[in-house]
Formats: sequence, C-alpha cells, structure tokens
Amino acid sequence: MIILPLNTPQPTLATAGGKGANLARLVQAGFPVPGGFIITTEAYDAVIAANDLANWILETVRSASPDDPQALEKASTAIRARFAEVHIPPDSANAIDDAYATLGSPPVAVRSSATAEDLPGVSFAGQQDTYLNVVGENALLKAVVDCWSSLWTARAIGYRARNGFSHTDVSLAIVVQEMVDSQTSGVLFTANPLTGRRTETVIEATLGLGEALVSGQVDPDHYLVDEAGRVREKTLGIKALAIHARAGGGTTAIEQDAGKHQALPDEAILELAQLGRRVADFFGAPQDIEWARVNGHCYLLQSRPITTLYPLPAGMEPEPPRVMASFGAVQGMLDPMTPIGQDAMRVAFVGAAQLFGRDYTEETQPILRLAGERLWIDITGLVNNHVGQRLALAALPFVDPVAAQALRRVIDDGRFPSPGNLRSRTVLQLLRLLIPMAIRAVRALLRPGIERERMDQQIETLVAGFESRMAKTTDLQARVRLIRHMGHQVFHYVIPQFVPRFGMGMATLNLLRVLAADLPDGESDVLALTRGLPHNVTTEMDLALWQTAQVIRADPGAAAHFGQADAKVLAAEYMQGQLPERAQTAVAAFLARYGVRGLAEIDLGRPRWREDPIPVLQVLQSYLQIEAAERAPDVAFERGRAAAEAGIEQLAAAVRRTRGGWFKSRLVRWAAHRMRALAGLRESPKFAAVRIFSIMRAALLESGQVFVEKGVLSKPEDVCFLYMAELEALAARDQRDWTRLIRERRQTYARERLRRQIPQLLLSDGQAFYESEAGTQQNDEGIVTGSPVSPGVVEGTVRVVFDPHGTQLAPGEILVCPGTDPSWTPLFLAASGLVMEVGGMMTHGSVVAREYGIPAVVGVHEATRRLHTGQRIRVDGNTGQIVLLANTE
Repeated sequence: MIILPLNTPQPTLATAGGKGANLARLVQAGFPVPGGFIITTEAYDAVIAANDLANWILETVRSASPDDPQALEKASTAIRARFAEVHIPPDSANAIDDAYATLGSPPVAVRSSATAEDLPGVSFAGQQDTYLNVVGENALLKAVVDCWSSLWTARAIGYRARNGFSHTDVSLAIVVQEMVDSQTSGVLFTANPLTGRRTETVIEATLGLGEALVSGQVDPDHYLVDEAGRVREKTLGIKALAIHARAGGGTTAIEQDAGKHQALPDEAILELAQLGRRVADFFGAPQDIEWARVNGHCYLLQSRPITTLYPLPAGMEPEPPRVMASFGAVQGMLDPMTPIGQDAMRVAFVGAAQLFGRDYTEETQPILRLAGERLWIDITGLVNNHVGQRLALAALPFVDPVAAQALRRVIDDGRFPSPGNLRSRTVLQLLRLLIPMAIRAVRALLRPGIERERMDQQIETLVAGFESRMAKTTDLQARVRLIRHMGHQVFHYVIPQFVPRFGMGMATLNLLRVLAADLPDGESDVLALTRGLPHNVTTEMDLALWQTAQVIRADPGAAAHFGQADAKVLAAEYMQGQLPERAQTAVAAFLARYGVRGLAEIDLGRPRWREDPIPVLQVLQSYLQIEAAERAPDVAFERGRAAAEAGIEQLAAAVRRTRGGWFKSRLVRWAAHRMRALAGLRESPKFAAVRIFSIMRAALLESGQVFVEKGVLSKPEDVCFLYMAELEALAARDQRDWTRLIRERRQTYARERLRRQIPQLLLSDGQAFYESEAGTQQNDEGIVTGSPVSPGVVEGTVRVVFDPHGTQLAPGEILVCPGTDPSWTPLFLAASGLVMEVGGMMTHGSVVAREYGIPAVVGVHEATRRLHTGQRIRVDGNTGQIVLLANTE
C-alpha cells in the first residue's frame, strides 16, 4: 500500500491525507483533476522507522513552546536537517519510481497531504510544502523527502499544538500529479470568506501558475458572483508577476504589465463559479478550491472546507431569510454548550412557547438553534412584523448593542422589506399574558419593597419544592422527566412574575434618562445612581466572599498559608477538610450558599464551585492582597451607595433648574427610589436558575456514577454529553456505543472551545456580524472605541483573561476579557476597570461594574487581541474611549 491510484475508491484520511482523500473523491465523482497517484502514509511511517526518527522528533518538538517562534524555528530546522539525510527503504523508493514510470515520467507537481489537513473543523492550510514542475526520478524522490520533512515546519508544529492535535497522531501522504502549466490560475471560495454569505462565490485569478498568488507575490483579479449567477463585482489586480514552468524542471518568475487585462473572461468566471458550486454540493460544505486553466479547460488542484466560516444550523436554507442572535453573547458566555446544557435551555423555551399556546418538544421548538455547538435565538418572527421589529430594536441595545446595530443594518438593507402585523390570535394571547403583568407592574411602582419580597419568596418556594421532589427519586428516567417539567416552568415564572417587577426598575431608569436629557452630563449622572445598588444577589455574593477573606485575614496562620500555597493545593485541602480551622469554616459557609455557581453556569453540563472550588480560592488569595482600606470592596460599595443616594438629590436639584423643574425634580426622586428598589432584581432569576441547575446536575451525576459502576460510562460527567432523550434511552438499556458517542462529542466540544471569534448576529445565508462600527475604531492617536456602560475614568495596567480559573487579578489591574457571567464578578472587586468584547448596558458585567463604580466599556471587537497584558491604558466609561498609553512588556 505504498502507492494508491488517484482514482482509488473510498480513500481514507489515514492513508491518503486530507488533500489526497479529497482529490480522490473528486476524481471518482468525475470532476476534472490532473492524473496522478498517492504515496500513502505507509511510506512516511516506513522512512521514520527505518531511520529511527520517531522518539527523537517528539523530544525535539516537546522542547519548543508553541508560543515561542524562535524555539519552533530551531526545532524545525533540526528536524528538517535530519530528513535531508534519511535513507528511503528500497521497497518504497522502487514503488515510487514504478508509479512515476507508469504515469509516463512527465513533469509533475508534488503536494503534501497530511492526515491533520483539510479537515471539516480545522484546515491546516499552507502548513506543508508543494513542489512544482518536478522532472525525473531523482528530483521526484528529493521532492518527496522535502514534503515529508515539511510536516515539521515551525508553522505546522505551532499550529498543531495550539489547536490541540497530538504530534504523535499525524502522518503525511503525498499527491503526485501531472503538471498543469496553466495560463491562468487561482483560488475559488464557494462562500464569501469575508461576510460568510454562502450565496456568493469569490474568485481570485492571476496569470501563470497559482504559486504566485498563494505565496502572496502577486495582486490578483478579484471577482464576486452572486446568488443569481451574475458577476457582481470585478476588481483587476496589478498582476505584475507571473510564474511559469521552466524547461528541465522548476519554475521561473516573469515580470509583466497585466494590470489592465482581465485574467479570466466573464464567461469563464461564470463557468468556474458553477463548477465550484458543484464541488460544494458534492462535499456538502463550502469549499476553498485551487484551480488552473489552460487552453480553455479548467482543472481542480485542491479542495478543502472553508473552516474560517462560522457554521450554520443543520439544514438551514439561505431563503427565506432568517436572523439569529447569539444566546451566549446575551449571557456573557461565548463557550460552546454541552448537549445537556443545550437541552436545558430548549426545554425552558418550550415552556415559554406554552405561555403563547404553542406545544413543542425540545427537538421541535423553533426558537433556539444550534450552530458551532452554541445556541442562537431565532428572532425572525419578531423581525417579520412591525411591532416585533420595534421591540427588538428597542430592547436589544440593552443586552447586546453590537447585535442591535447589525440588526438595524439588516433591516435597512431590505432583507425584511414587508413586515406584517400581529395576527389577532397572537394579540389575544398577548393580552391574556400582559394584563396580569401590567397589574403587577403597577403594584411594583406603588409598593416596590413588598413586591420585591413577594418575588423573593416565590423563588424560595420554587427552588425548595423542586429540591424536595428530586430527592424522592433515584431513577434516571424519572429524573429526566422531572428536569424537563421544571425546565418548562422557568419562563412561566420569569415572564409573568419577574418581568413586570424588574421591568419597572428599568422603566424608571429610562424615565430618569428622559428627565436628565437636557443636562450636559445627564447620561453619566443617571448611571451614577445605579452604583451601590441593593438587592443584587451577585453583588451580595461578591461581598460575602470579601467577608470570607476578612475572616481568613484575621487568622495570621490561615492568612500566611493562603499567601504561600497554590490555589490547587488549597482547594484539595478544603475538599479534605484540612484548611486551617477558621478558613475551612468560612469557605464552607460561603460555598453552602454560593457553591451552586461556576464558570459558564448557564450550561448545566459545566462544573459548579462546590465541585471545583479552585476559582474561589484564587479570588480569596487576590482579595488578601488588597491592603489599602479605601480599596476594600465593602468600603467601595458603601461609598458608591452613599454617592448614589446623594446623587439623587444632586440630579433633582439640577433638573429643578430646567423647564418644568419643580415637577420634574419630584419625579426624579420618585423614579430614582423605585429604580434602586427594583433594578437590583436583575440577577435574581439567574441565581434561582443556577440553584435549580445545581440540583439537576447533582442528580444527573449521581445517576452517571451508577452507569460508571455498570461499565457503561467512563465517568459520571459523561451524562453531560448526552441529550435528554438519549439519557432516557440509556436508562432503558439501549445498547448503542455510548462510549464512542461521548468521546466524539467531547472532541467536538474541545475543538469548538478553541474558536475565539463568535458572531453576535447570524443570518441564514451565512452572513455573520462580529463587531460594531464603534468597536472597531482606532484612530491615529491610539484610541479604541466601544460602548460605555459604567461611568468614570481610570488608568491602569491591562490583564487579558480568557478564563477566570487560574487567574489572580492584582489590585488595580484593568480586566480585559471576551465577556463575563456572574462567576467572573468576584474579580471585579480587585479590578479598577473593565473592557469586554461583548455585552450591553444590562448584561451581568455592566450591571455589577456600575454597582462597584468600575469604569467599563463593552462591544470592543477583538479587545483581547488588540490590548495586551502589561499595557497601560485609560478607560473612559463616560465616552467609551480606551486610550493606549504605553507598553510595559
């Protein structure tokens, strides 16, 4: 199996590599591909074994950090030097010579085809080498060895390490094809790689061989073909260089003046676009295709998935247009979700649909869509009617201003040109729901304290009742039914009970904005009133953790131990009951109340602090570094509360000096006191949900342990990678290969966690919106602009954080992160400022930042890449500007 014909049926990734497998499939399907053969991975493995290279290569690679370019280059140079001296086993060399002779010994292109290449999730594009116009047996064998060694280029080593691919699991095949001395060549994308639109084809073309284009030596023509099959855009490149095959082997570069000439005529552009569409349909995914054209005939040289596109929900067609908002961006959690976490959200939305007379299951509900292992809220129904459009455009800026701006652009572009009116049935259902809510809203305005306490009691009754019912069952099927039933109840509580009460807190906040609209700093003055906001369970949690730190500080032995030990050691000691006594008691008391929380806690499948208390111990260590009394979080919170209370009178006095001031000043006091009484409820439903999730999770893990003991699962947490229907099948003794299914899902989940950029709005044609106009701005003076959400100005040192686990924020550092959920907020007590890539006025991080008086700016596209740990910046939470002051690293 040293050699396979290029038309081999059912090629495998393991023997032919990604490029070889894809080309062989194209040949089998009848696409125009130059003839040739595949040198399988068996030949590579044989040369490694014959020259005893395996262990030496791995030792060399492991000595180089993937984040150290010089070390990677040094390792690569050493490995490739050893390859230059390898002995090719005779059977391999003879098989290659024979295959070349059978082909007719023509000039050939020799292309690397790694097993970790051209995959659906990761392309590894450009990681290995290609050699063109190779002539003769000796030149072919040298090119083969050079291709083998290119598996160990610095870029390939680093790319594999950063994407979680083991070096021990990769091998390399080689595709040898008859050389096409193309007159025109280039690349074709069957989806627009810039916008994501699957309905557009993008072609780049140059004269001569495509090597000049892919190596970046030439400015090519750029053509865009739209969904109607028309050439909609044409940009002619300079094309000042062309590479051609040279007689006797190798290539030569020729300078030319071809900027005024179109590399492809329009009819050839359309023919090529149609060919690309056929290839994409064949593979079932958008493709990045290399092509060559000679004497009017087009040849395909390579086809790989376009892995830079954000995936779409399975089966979603471009038309009719649909629009989806990121559920994770709203929650400040951009990680993928586990299957059980996805289903937990689905059953909640099933319950919401029941409020409107719709009967769905988690499989049939149409609101939450899955793409990239993340959930998306399909808001097409809202956008398709006048009332819904206005509601979406009014509400979305508070939770995700980037998505709101993108939605406005989509509507203005005419994607939804004729929104309809609400149907009479829908209006009736809304009235049945809204009239009782309106009565509760009025009660909340008249008696905010009583209504807040009533809501708190309803929450406690809900949680206690569920905990009691779950404790009475041990059967997995019964537990899943109970989880599903409880999930259905979430929105039955949130919409009728929470929304009118918290809604009045937001309504009075907006009323204050209107009243202060004529003041020079009216918006900042109003936001200042939200500092030190009472009745926020997340703030109360952070302050409780601060008090826990003070208990530890008061015990010199415990404080010294926390100052010296690693957080992992402290966590292990806590779990074993071996912390210093006062610290053990204090941490246990905190976790008894708040151990239900955790990173990405909205995902039922993610661990809670009581399972893994390392983050709590790390934050406690950070708090113990705060020595300055004025920086003590409880002092800062009380200072903010007092300032907010005083700010009410100051705002009332300022408004009194405007037209109608006597009435407006009284209205300011009335609205401000109700806002402060009700707006803190923002976090209450979320905390109730995670308490319920913690009960669900404990029961599922207990059932998981039973199946571990039966040998069906590897560990209890495996249940989190199954859907509810699958858990029921597991309990019913379904004999499918659960271990394999869970392993594959874990691999998919791990791969998706590497995805750094997540769009905040996604359309059914694939168009993805990642940033706002403000979030991408950076002027010549080094000012980055986002959306201001918490007033104030601070200068400090950046700390970029992707995961609060493993992070100790030094007092006064400015936290820069993708987004936050409540598990991040303990870090806020040490931070002096906050910058987030996602978020809005009412997302968790923004609310808590205002309460602590931390200046904050959100919606800053790629903030975690544009700002660097150690860099000094000024964050202006009044204007949304981030001024880059200096780099210290």
